[in-house]
Amino acid sequence: METSAVFDFPPTTRLHDERTLKIHTILSPDAQPQPSGLGSAADYCLAHHALEGADSAARSGEQATFDWYTANPHADAATSSTLTTLGPRVVVAPDLTDLPRSPISETPYYVLGPGTGRAPIPLLTLAASAFATAADTGFGTLLAAHAVVVVLLRTKQLGQTLDSWTITRLPGTVFLDHVGDPAILARDLIHEAGHNWLNDALTATGCKIDDQVTFHSPWKQSMRPAFGFLHACWAFPLTMLYTACVLEHTEGDVQRFLTAYLEQQSDHLATTVADHPRALELVGDEGLRERLAAVHRQALTL
Repeated sequence: METSAVFDFPPTTRLHDERTLKIHTILSPDAQPQPSGLGSAADYCLAHHALEGADSAARSGEQATFDWYTANPHADAATSSTLTTLGPRVVVAPDLTDLPRSPISETPYYVLGPGTGRAPIPLLTLAASAFATAADTGFGTLLAAHAVVVVLLRTKQLGQTLDSWTITRLPGTVFLDHVGDPAILARDLIHEAGHNWLNDALTATGCKIDDQVTFHSPWKQSMRPAFGFLHACWAFPLTMLYTACVLEHTEGDVQRFLTAYLEQQSDHLATTVADHPRALELVGDEGLRERLAAVHRQALTL
């Protein structure tokens, strides 16, 4: 299965459309839902931002902010977005002290709102270049639907640990550190978008993963529930496939960094050969199971 074809998964498209309509109806019961013009996957992502923002405003009694969200179910992304090769993306770089923590997430997060502004131009350029690099290596379909809102966190030096994450309550949103290089940022965009893709695919197919079953994770060096193990055996192979494609277009320290990364991930993935088929047996949908198996199998050949 071609890498780009792996990400085209009809159940997820239906999920996006159905959930977006439901959220818009909750936010504005008397209004006729209108698309943003950014695409159905973007509308799905932005609707979750509007829902979270409205819920938070309602809980804290901020009427004006609540009214803004109900009047802007797309979180006003049309005016705060930046054009990229994959279409409009919302790229922000908030002050980290402004990122709240709450019961909805173990990690800090950011919700688009009336005060949202674009990231500085150099970061917009970096993100646009990263999207173009990912698209050139076959990952455009993945990022187009699952990396709509990009929250850039800390600027770090090459070789430092780069933190990145997603949260299930904000699908289509990714949170990432960066080193100022588009090839490396594209790798991390693919990794986090992969998590968003799999979360949506599991939801869309109604697959419930039995987390009483555990497997050894070479990435965590511990026994992990099947859900986390399957996520790792999907997201890391995606970055391996990307890295193998992009290496010839890099040089110097970046090329050495990515080469070492690919070698490390190949070693990790090799230790999952026996367990991965057993974990896939917990995935009830055949189409999803085939996609997870194909990516894992292809990465093993690198």
